[in-house]
Amino acid sequence: MHKELFDLSGKVALVTGASRGIGEAIARLLAAYGARVIVSSRKIDACEAVAASIRAQGGDASAMACHVGDMAQIDAIFSEIKDKFGRIDILVNNAAANPYFGHILDTDLAAYDKTVDVNIRGYFFMSIAAGKMMKEQGGGVILNTASVNGISPGAMQGIYSITKAAVISMTKAFAKECGPLNIRVNALLPGLTETKFASALTSNEKILKTALKQIPLGRTAQPEEMAGTVLYLVSDASSYTTGTTITVDGGYLS
Repeated sequence: MHKELFDLSGKVALVTGASRGIGEAIARLLAAYGARVIVSSRKIDACEAVAASIRAQGGDASAMACHVGDMAQIDAIFSEIKDKFGRIDILVNNAAANPYFGHILDTDLAAYDKTVDVNIRGYFFMSIAAGKMMKEQGGGVILNTASVNGISPGAMQGIYSITKAAVISMTKAFAKECGPLNIRVNALLPGLTETKFASALTSNEKILKTALKQIPLGRTAQPEEMAGTVLYLVSDASSYTTGTTITVDGGYLS
């Protein structure tokens, strides 16, 4: 029998930071391929708007609020997922914080704490909570959204770049220890993408012009251009792929 490698029918997929941008694009595509998508971000109204739109297009989506920088909210969302679905097959750690844009020497403690709490601690304990459920059910997939900044730190984005380098290392660490549990863990490294999150770069004409000179394709990406790689990494099409990173950056790092 022919098996559709990208078919996610019946899979329960939690996507954080899914109320807009790359996370929203991922949630929409996973739902289009059959996943039962949980749209999550800090604000429930924004999540429900995306989930309702997915349902209107024939997809299966629900909304659950979670600030991944808050440990109590991480515990709460996984308890809700357990009660409602009884399992989790896919976790996409996509929510991120980047509150500071400026010289690294001027980074204050508040900006440091917020960035680390969301981008490192949040991803780490979201992965632990999902991983424990996946272990019980016999496997699953975790996908982390890192960044090209984790390989080549962005100017004026010091602490953000540092946390994204940590996400790359985290991906490999979880993959090594969770592989025997049939849990695959990989990372997406987006380049410059047209999102509200990246507006400090894309809305500044001088910065954008300089950035585009370093991108062989000569343009920024659209959020939807990230989602296809995620679909590959969370589906059976990548069943022997774990501990790896895939860069989607228009050639920036080449």
